[in-house]
Amino acid sequence: MEADVVVVGAGLAGLVATAELADRGKRVILVDQEGEQSLGGQAFWSFGGLFLVDSPEQRRLGIRDSLDLATQDWMGSAQFDREEDFWPRKWAEAYLHFAAGEKRWWLRQQGLRLFPVVGWAERGDGRADGHGNSVPRFHITWGTGPGIVEPFERRVRAAVARGRVTLAFRHRVDELVLTAGVVTGVRGCLLAPDGAARGRASSREEVGDFEIGAQAVLVTSGGIGGDHDLVRRAWPERLGAPPARMVAGVPAHVDGRMLGITQAAGGRVINPDRMWHYTEGLRNWDPVWDNHGIRILPGPSSLWLDARGRRLPAPYFPGFDTLGTLRHIIGTGHDYSWFVLTQRIIEKEFALSGSEQNPDLTGKDVRQVLGRARGGAPAPVEAFKRHGEDFVVADTLDDLVRGMNALTGEGLLEAQSLRRTIVARDHELDNDFSKDAQVTAMRGARNYIGDKLIRVASPHRLLDPKAGPLIAVRLHILTRKTLGGLETDLAGRVLRADGDPLPGVYAAGEVSGFGGGGMHGYNSLEGTFLGGCLFSGRTAGRSVAAAL
Repeated sequence: MEADVVVVGAGLAGLVATAELADRGKRVILVDQEGEQSLGGQAFWSFGGLFLVDSPEQRRLGIRDSLDLATQDWMGSAQFDREEDFWPRKWAEAYLHFAAGEKRWWLRQQGLRLFPVVGWAERGDGRADGHGNSVPRFHITWGTGPGIVEPFERRVRAAVARGRVTLAFRHRVDELVLTAGVVTGVRGCLLAPDGAARGRASSREEVGDFEIGAQAVLVTSGGIGGDHDLVRRAWPERLGAPPARMVAGVPAHVDGRMLGITQAAGGRVINPDRMWHYTEGLRNWDPVWDNHGIRILPGPSSLWLDARGRRLPAPYFPGFDTLGTLRHIIGTGHDYSWFVLTQRIIEKEFALSGSEQNPDLTGKDVRQVLGRARGGAPAPVEAFKRHGEDFVVADTLDDLVRGMNALTGEGLLEAQSLRRTIVARDHELDNDFSKDAQVTAMRGARNYIGDKLIRVASPHRLLDPKAGPLIAVRLHILTRKTLGGLETDLAGRVLRADGDPLPGVYAAGEVSGFGGGGMHGYNSLEGTFLGGCLFSGRTAGRSVAAAL
């Protein structure tokens, strides 16, 4: 088997790169250890959020964004502070120009459309020059994750029909082939055919070997989030001790194998301790993969408590500072926390991440989407409330606390103490002004029309019976993204420890920290993972084509 280019990994970055290569006349073999049913990788399961700057959607909602403001937010979040951040910073700057310029037009030319209300994700740590988005920038794809994948899958399948691309599923790469210091292909094992549904664990039975020769190898194999042992080994000291229990936000095949394989061939991995995990994970009551976790995309009104019922301090409010909150929770000595809220809050403020949890947006059903503006929680949220093991619903606070203690079996919560905390918070709603930073943030959020319409509940007392019943939600730590990875220059060439390119090897997507070996730095602004796959896959595909 021979080709101009071997692309390793059929996720979003791999599809984008393959489409770009094929359109430039190159012969490509796209290999993946999973079956054809998993084409598109993690992107298929995503909510489809895209980071855009100064978009028409923002302007229509009265949001004044700019490249300067986005750069301030990105650099305040990334906090680049290492010698090896040279290329990650370059990639960040290039990506920001893409997000503020060509990105929306390029995607629109391929048929992708956006939901008109822009979300305000990762609202930050409370500092103007610190972490977080100063304005809403989270643009939801019409069609969610499958809508992102579709135009690139279409382009790749068209290239297959033209004879430009060969799809080689159930091909597990175990080694990059080196010839006189140059990577000239890949070799590995053929895995037995397996019809396991998308996302479910597939067989690792080996039924043969393969080797493919090529002028270039492009690695687009993803990160380590499916292997919790790898996550714990890379866990940074600054976040505290790695949690004993986590739920999996990605399938098991997100195993990070190609990081070590490319490193063994001479590529350099940088910033392996930078990672992105969520604190609002639920155990999926209807799981697709083992230990399947779903993230709540919360509005700002739920009361956030640690395992002992102590309120989390500012700025650790729902949807504000993911890694700061993670560090705080780990510091309590427990690996879970709680939301306490009302039915009125869950109806307006709870969304669930993932294409399968948003059938209206995924199915492009306008009538169902309009139903979000009416009363009642979205059907997937209500299903979790009824069936999910992490939900407690009660009419009184005493009953709620009893249910919370019964759920954990630890008896850490005291109703009288929690009542004092809630009553103090409720008193802050008696005036239009408050010293409570979360109450101020809730009111401030409703100054944005998008939040007021569909995202943030009208401020009310948690103990108001008319807003009930009361709801408590146990939150787990949810693994997700690798922010470090293979160091690459702006052409996507993988670099060696001496800073020179490793001949014949390129990388894109999560395996390269979405570009450069970590273009996010320490923090994500959200909507930047899919966007990073799009940008780095496009860049690397075009660079390889130009170099051959």
